Amino acid sequence: MTQIGFHASHEQISPGELLRAVRRAADAGFDAGMCSDHLAPWSARQGHSGFAWSWLGAALASTDLSFGTVSAPGQRYHPAVIAQASATLAQMFPGRFWVALGSGENANERITGDRWPSKPERDARLRECVDIIRALHRGEEVSHRGHVTVDRARIWSLPDEPPLLIGPAVSIETARAHADWADGLVTTNQDLDTLRTMIATYRDAGGRGELSVQVHLSWAPTDDEAYAIAHDQWRSNVFSPPACWDLDSPAAFDVVSENVTEQQVRDTVMVSSDLGALTAYLADLADLGFDRMYLHHVGQQQDAFIDAFGEHVLPQLRSASATSPAWPAPASSGTAPTRSGGAR
Repeated sequence: MTQIGFHASHEQISPGELLRAVRRAADAGFDAGMCSDHLAPWSARQGHSGFAWSWLGAALASTDLSFGTVSAPGQRYHPAVIAQASATLAQMFPGRFWVALGSGENANERITGDRWPSKPERDARLRECVDIIRALHRGEEVSHRGHVTVDRARIWSLPDEPPLLIGPAVSIETARAHADWADGLVTTNQDLDTLRTMIATYRDAGGRGELSVQVHLSWAPTDDEAYAIAHDQWRSNVFSPPACWDLDSPAAFDVVSENVTEQQVRDTVMVSSDLGALTAYLADLADLGFDRMYLHHVGQQQDAFIDAFGEHVLPQLRSASATSPAWPAPASSGTAPTRSGGAR
């Protein structure tokens, strides 16, 4: 049965309010949680960006949900720091934490003052970081010189089982590249044919583990309200790579998103006041073979969304997945083309 998770968007909601929201989501019947990990929001209108690693400890301690985050080792974070942070959470909360490792975005990574590398350089750096983090999770002492430098690092407090290292993909090519190292794949909602091809490409290249999708949606009592929320909060997130990787500040995103069209927003966010239509759309995604779907209501007010989906949408999805032979069994072992706040 496909699990339905709640996505916590740090860029849009203060950490304390977001913690209250994820507790409400757990009480409403959501199965899991996921959060972003950025230094800056995508827009000044969003106005927040809490520190994910502090928040994750509180979220894991105050709910029974599993959690994950998408993080970028190599520039803003040294890979040894990611290794230690993820090992600590996995040790305290066995089997409940995963981390997806991406190549990052300039708006977050430029704060170190280092040069923003080309995409091939960032991809090579990411692969080095993955190998370093895995070695540290095995308890090895690591020294390394390459795209990153490590001097005799060792993680002393280790979990019995290391956290899963997931590959975040916004394109079919990235999914293929992650297949030889990732413990699973996470992407964002796109057209069904693209997602179907992405899954097949990942599996054909040897990709293992579970498949997850972060779903951006906007629900409100009327279609006009739902669209107004999406346009206000998420029009800065409609840009495909490389623009979404290379823009360097919320101010830059606000400038380039001034003339975003309604269709661009609707291509990125599922906008509707109709819970039945949203349920059918999510069922179509689950039919593709996703083991987990993390729902992100792109508004800053989460209570009405959580309550409505907990009462009306989640039960229908679970009932359908339990009875329909078209819904696939979970994938084997192991636990977006837009700027998503998630997959990179």
